[in-house]
Amino acid sequence: MINNNGTLEPHTETHLDPMNRGFLYGDGVFETLKAVHGKLLFWEDHYFRLMASMRILRMEIPMEFTPENLEKELIKTLEASQLLDQPARIRITVYRKGNGTYLPEENRVGYYVFAKAHTSPFYTLNEDPYEVELYKDHYINPGLLSTIKSTNKLLHVTGSIFAKENGYDNCLLLNTSKNIVEALQGNIFLVKGNHIKTPPLEDGCLRGIIRKQLITIIGLMDVFTIEEASISPFELQKADELFITNTILGIQPITKYRKKEYGHSVASELLKKLNVKARLG
Repeated sequence: MINNNGTLEPHTETHLDPMNRGFLYGDGVFETLKAVHGKLLFWEDHYFRLMASMRILRMEIPMEFTPENLEKELIKTLEASQLLDQPARIRITVYRKGNGTYLPEENRVGYYVFAKAHTSPFYTLNEDPYEVELYKDHYINPGLLSTIKSTNKLLHVTGSIFAKENGYDNCLLLNTSKNIVEALQGNIFLVKGNHIKTPPLEDGCLRGIIRKQLITIIGLMDVFTIEEASISPFELQKADELFITNTILGIQPITKYRKKEYGHSVASELLKKLNVKARLG
């Protein structure tokens, strides 16, 4: 089922207006959440990131876009999709309404919500081989637009095609200063000894929800230090561990980059704490 601006419709009966600005110009933002038995994990963080993204794009935020009302619409979509009693991933896409070309004629918004079944109610550690490579065909331009989840993801689309064609599980993205920014499907963390690094927002990485949670978790642990700092490609082969984070998978360890192979003991430890926070949050 599709939630089309509050109205539930079978996906076979939902039609996209050919003048939809999200389709024509990528004039939209989205959030992908994990839901477990009707509970939206880290909903407050997702909500405030969505509102911040809409403000950055100068969208008009409707009065009914309160945390409570939007949460009800997401839960309603889960229920209509018969996913209320199992793990699911749910996406809300907000687009700017109206006509116009690059200059919109109005700033009001509409939205779509849909949900799909997911495999596990918990974040689990994938220990299968997971090899990455740099994607250097295109670069991220650091700035506010690079920190939001907009509906323009061409760099990530072309990077995903490159990864598939060359047998990689993922690719790492560079910014225009040639620093590591993120992976195709999430933020990147580097472990060297007891020190953990992740790129700063100023380098152009996504303002990730799990990134935020892990920075908080690591900051409360005596055994590790956490730093938001630029990561050069040369640091990757000196690291003890590399891992990727996103809302659906939690933490994905990288096992190989070029000739260097990595462990996942720190990722495993952090994943346990992330699961605790997800259940309590």
